Amino acid sequence: MTGTVAPSALTATPLTQEDFAPYGDVIEVTGAPDKIINQGKCGRHHDLAKLDFGTGQAGISLFDAEARNLPYAVELVERHPEGSQAFIPLDGVPMLVIVADDDNGKPVNLRAFVSQPGQSINLHRGTWHGVLAPLGKAGRYAVVDRIGEGTNLEEHWFSDPWIVEAAEG
Repeated sequence: MTGTVAPSALTATPLTQEDFAPYGDVIEVTGAPDKIINQGKCGRHHDLAKLDFGTGQAGISLFDAEARNLPYAVELVERHPEGSQAFIPLDGVPMLVIVADDDNGKPVNLRAFVSQPGQSINLHRGTWHGVLAPLGKAGRYAVVDRIGEGTNLEEHWFSDPWIVEAAEG
């Protein structure tokens, strides 16, 4: 962010659908299931995220990510202009989720969230976000995103990293 004041510290707050809505969906079970299936033995919480793959197709990948800790330096953010991207923890490790608004192709107004047990996220198409950052220990994640032709990755490196700190209390 050349020519601007050096980035300040961010405080990581709990991930909620209300706060995260401008960037994507929080995928979690809330309330009763929408449908009861499998001979009445399974509740289905139906269609919890807006998946968007543009001209591509859905793909499911598995990611093994190294542990990160707070304070954490955010050196870059990225976005996927051709499709959404969902991260689903497979072993319960929380994620540090960094997102930002867009201002004429540049990330601004960074926010930091920490996922809670049972939460996954789906980032809307074109949302600036940090890299996958499991907190405290390594984590495995199922990732549902766009597979297809064309460039679907833009990166923005900060001249000075943003520092994410834990919320007090």
